[in-house]
Amino acid sequence: MENRKTVALIIPSDIVARGLESILSEQGEFKVLENLFDCSKSSEARLRCLAPDVIIIDPSVFDFKSRKDGRAMLAEISDASVIALEGLTVTDDVVKQYDGSISLFDSAAMIVKKLHAAIGARQQDPVAEGNELSSREKEILVCVAQGMLNKEIADKFNLSIYTVITHRKNITRKTGIKT
Repeated sequence: MENRKTVALIIPSDIVARGLESILSEQGEFKVLENLFDCSKSSEARLRCLAPDVIIIDPSVFDFKSRKDGRAMLAEISDASVIALEGLTVTDDVVKQYDGSISLFDSAAMIVKKLHAAIGARQQDPVAEGNELSSREKEILVCVAQGMLNKEIADKFNLSIYTVITHRKNITRKTGIKT
């Protein structure tokens, strides 16, 4: 089972996370790497290191104001397919942003089917959000055009140098321009 897809969970409920992990491990097609519980800076850094194929997130980890931007925030961190865990506090317009969604009431087979569908859709269209640059990517592109080094850009925006490198990779992928 070396070709199992890797999954990172961002679910604040340990009971739900462990149940989902158990379902996925029983099916044998997915390996859960870790549950991060929230979207703090340390969790973002950990998510970059894990580099999962799929992220399953409960959108309620974001505060109500930023919930609609949750998928875009994750796109800046990872190229993984992102699946929303539908809950009572998550609205349809929030769920629509994600590559797919699973419900607490889905069967194990349905969950696996939805994960495969999201991965397949992501592989067919690697830039699911379109070729639009995020506002941060635009800011970084301007700095690159001005001749700034990665370290200078990182200092200017108070980012890790690795975050700047990730943004530059995304810019290259979205625009086709090699910087």
